[in-house]
Amino acid sequence: MQAFEPMPHCDYMCAHTDIIERVQAAMPNEEALYTLAELYKVFGDSTRIRILYVLLEAEMCVCDIAQLLGLSQSAISHQLRVLKSAQLVKYRRDGKTVFYSLADAHVRTIISNGMEHVME
Repeated sequence: MQAFEPMPHCDYMCAHTDIIERVQAAMPNEEALYTLAELYKVFGDSTRIRILYVLLEAEMCVCDIAQLLGLSQSAISHQLRVLKSAQLVKYRRDGKTVFYSLADAHVRTIISNGMEHVME
């Protein structure tokens, strides 16, 4: 990253260059920030949030998720593809049945902390 250079003309009365430089050094690159923004977009759909919350409670197959949420298996499968591509869910096969679960503890934490925040 480039060192902070004060703007030639600034409307702000005070610039704390030490703080600006520290924060600038800690900022991830644009690609990482874009990827993070794309991840948060996935959380912007209530059906996907409902699916993630279901999987927070138990590993389930598409049929059971569809029945529980009152949606078609096709709709659930579509949303699971989005969640898989965002690496938020994983799956395992047991014979002909595919079971889905949260990808890792990070996803569990995101959902749990988000719910805790909205319930305050």
